[in-house]
Amino acid sequence: MPEAVPSSATGFDVIIKNGLWFDGSGSEPARANLGVRDGKVAAVSVVELDENGCPEVIDASGKWVLPGFIDMHTHYDAEVLLNPGLGESVRHGVTTAVLGCCSMSTVFASNEDAADLFSRVEAVPREYVVKALQEFRTWENAEGYVKAIDAMPLGPNVSSFVGHSELRAAAMGLGRATNKRTLPKRKELDTMAELLEEALDAGMLGMSGMDAPLDKLDGTRYRSRALPSTYAWWHERWRLVSVLRRRGRMLQSAPNSKNPIMAPMFFLASSGLFGRRQVPVSLLVAADAKSMRLAHLLFRTVARLGNFFLNAKVRFQHLPVPFELYSDGIDLPVFEEFGAGTAALHIRDQLERNKLLADQGYRRAFRRQFLIKRRVPGLWHKDFNDAVIVECPDRGLVGKSFADIARERSERDGRALRHLDAFLDVLVEHGEKNVRWTTVVANDRPAQLDAMAKDPNVHLGFSDAGAHLRNMAFYNFHLRFLKRMRDAQLAGKPVLPMGQAVHRLTGELADFFGLDAGRLRLGDRADFVVVDPERLDDSLAEYHEAPAEFFGGLRRMVRRNDATVPVVAVGGRVVCRAGEFIEGYGQSTQTGQYLRAAR
Repeated sequence: MPEAVPSSATGFDVIIKNGLWFDGSGSEPARANLGVRDGKVAAVSVVELDENGCPEVIDASGKWVLPGFIDMHTHYDAEVLLNPGLGESVRHGVTTAVLGCCSMSTVFASNEDAADLFSRVEAVPREYVVKALQEFRTWENAEGYVKAIDAMPLGPNVSSFVGHSELRAAAMGLGRATNKRTLPKRKELDTMAELLEEALDAGMLGMSGMDAPLDKLDGTRYRSRALPSTYAWWHERWRLVSVLRRRGRMLQSAPNSKNPIMAPMFFLASSGLFGRRQVPVSLLVAADAKSMRLAHLLFRTVARLGNFFLNAKVRFQHLPVPFELYSDGIDLPVFEEFGAGTAALHIRDQLERNKLLADQGYRRAFRRQFLIKRRVPGLWHKDFNDAVIVECPDRGLVGKSFADIARERSERDGRALRHLDAFLDVLVEHGEKNVRWTTVVANDRPAQLDAMAKDPNVHLGFSDAGAHLRNMAFYNFHLRFLKRMRDAQLAGKPVLPMGQAVHRLTGELADFFGLDAGRLRLGDRADFVVVDPERLDDSLAEYHEAPAEFFGGLRRMVRRNDATVPVVAVGGRVVCRAGEFIEGYGQSTQTGQYLRAAR
């Protein structure tokens, strides 16, 4: 129950009254009035608070008052320099974002190396990554990085990992770090450990890795090589994990599904057997993948057994909404799963790439590799019946799948046309970048989503916000998850109590990641969001685009359901009302801060 505060208490900067208050601990909500003073929750009361002299009174009648959401997996590393408000997340209630995921960060590596690591993997224009670093980089070490970020006009709070790929590039040079015949020298391994120690001293959450060789370098020097961390042997990882264990910090990574021994190694790395301190490990990714319907059960079972028998603390990240992808031609990371796809993406010039796609020899190789990979579970199901065109110069193709087009052309021409050839034909005919299509690769079955929502070995996150700007937009997945939970409750078939559902998006993540966030109790920092439960509706899933001015006006996928979130506040200050930001937001006004690790 809320703590009663005398109605004579005065001097609040913000009062939120008459709302249904969730504190982020998992407890069920209660009607309460909250008073905020000096950026913290100063009162939680069942009785009315004195509004005299209070400049900001929010009537939350009929609405929910929640701790600000945590987005535990973003790639805002470049955008935060150019657009420190990070408004696309904040407008949906995110008040804390974690950077530096998947082995990539911008702390130690040179500007050129950092851009090569980041741009192609995360589908962000390379020239703007370089520009951001050239214009705003003032730091020479980890402490300088944290202070530089903390001095920016941040909208939300941010925290970060330091990336294993960046540590390798800084210690070995990007060329040697991505040469499969090269192991780090003892001095280079010592340097990686020293840089990691420095990052932890500065307050970073831990280290992020990437062991799946899907992601490739950008630039011209080492283009299409895999990320540096994928070349590391386990003796190197153990050395760095030992630093995390001693310091009580965590590891975020992604196992290589082609190497079955990798997953057990992460549980051993996390293990607290024999009196050792556990290393919290957050792994990509548990999903009900169309390419392997039992994948989610496999990951969840491995996590349950590994955590129990090895006394480990491993969680799999899970996107709790349908995993919907869009692509302009083949500009999608899933095409990196086979050599012919990587060969096409290796070519940056569009005319040259179209020429390659039209080449019959290349097509034979593409077809052969595609069919082989189709038999191997991956992120993409590779089913052209489930790949629908949404934009094309030929408007008659919009709304059709590539399989539909293959069948129509087969009937028209009197010859069998493979679905894959129809796909390549359409791209060549209209220009590879001019054909936009979509598919859902995972998380399309409600029963399986419900099961994962309740699984304690699964964390709800993995938005990839700030990356894949034309491929996906999960900035508001927190709201979409709450909609599912509320709909189930209203239907009389509850999946989780609403207090626990909110906890999974806030306090639970804060505890695991070591963040001073995710709670809205007396004395906590006043990061909060007001949600209108009546507007948790189908608008949350609608497709929208908006120009990203800081990336040269590139139109990126977004969501627009501003009526669902009447108020967002960071550090006790209201920053957004129904999608409208305060004057100077992200430019001259700072509301967020860098959150150093709380462990």
